[in-house]
Amino acid sequence: MADSTGYDAPIRLEGQLLIADPTLGEGPFHHSVILLTEHNAEEGACGLILNHPSDHNVGDFLEQEEFKALSGIPVYLGGPVSNENLSFAALWWSESEGLCFETSIAAPDAIKRAKTPGVVVRAFLGYSGWSRGQLEDEIRHRSWIPAKPTADLLIRTHDQSLWSETLRNLSIYHTIMAECPEDPGKN
Repeated sequence: MADSTGYDAPIRLEGQLLIADPTLGEGPFHHSVILLTEHNAEEGACGLILNHPSDHNVGDFLEQEEFKALSGIPVYLGGPVSNENLSFAALWWSESEGLCFETSIAAPDAIKRAKTPGVVVRAFLGYSGWSRGQLEDEIRHRSWIPAKPTADLLIRTHDQSLWSETLRNLSIYHTIMAECPEDPGKN
């Protein structure tokens, strides 16, 4: 029997952002903004944390000549799964489709994409993943705030400030949430 609250209705989140609720606290998802790159009710979900820079560039990891064109691209901590693997993603905005992306692209494709106007190429160590039903449960328990990406996402700084800026754009309630101190007891 279906739940009359609608909690059993399938949710489609691929291409949306997941904003970590402040109650997630310390850990790999603290103040994270995740681009959900895959979401399937049968198989689960995965995505990339957009706002956890590693303070490294690709050149710190790949010193070979064939990767020289990518050496200045920043590396982000994409999540706790397979965090020893480096992968590339390309992000761009389309007026008709919204945020577009390609993930797990090969280095030669990343080089081509990086030369394309309006395309942002990032490198990620690891990714974020959820098993079947896990993400839906976490959303129902309000661990994540789903949000549609806006056109200015790609021109914003992708560091910890992205979390509060993205929250502020949702509502007055979320603005208050974004401006709360880390430890309200020290306020």
